[in-house]
Amino acid sequence: MTVESEIGVLVEKLASALQSKNWRLVVAESCTGGWISKVCTDLAGSSAWFDRGFISYSYPAKVEMLGVDSETLETQGAVSAAIAAQMALGARKHSGVEAALAVTGIAGPGGGTADKPVGTVWFAWSLEGYKVSTEAVLFDGDRKVIRQNTVLHALEGLLQRL
Repeated sequence: MTVESEIGVLVEKLASALQSKNWRLVVAESCTGGWISKVCTDLAGSSAWFDRGFISYSYPAKVEMLGVDSETLETQGAVSAAIAAQMALGARKHSGVEAALAVTGIAGPGGGTADKPVGTVWFAWSLEGYKVSTEAVLFDGDRKVIRQNTVLHALEGLLQRL
């Protein structure tokens, strides 16, 4: 099975899980640049469960669109558990829906550091009635592979939490 078809299957499962709860999804994306929103809305009928996506690539966008704390951005950087969590919580707050996922990472080829090498991605999932959960993953590969694996992992993580 190709990664694209695997993503498609995940989106169908996610749609079913969200609809069974009568929940809607909001997505806050940085390094994926809207890819998660795109694969969700590729599925016909997604308007029944997909609410919106925030593409917050820059620091100002994260602050203005999602209410991310600018001091935390400066001290911890955009690729951190705190920022991923704030992105997910901010997306839920600004949309009023029950489920959110957020991704922020370094897709490369540049931008990596010793502490946060290329391929580092922080994920956050916020579901109504639960504490926000975060996770970091270090992906191998080029920019496309890192971003594709980020989409896959974000969707898998949400499905597991639903």
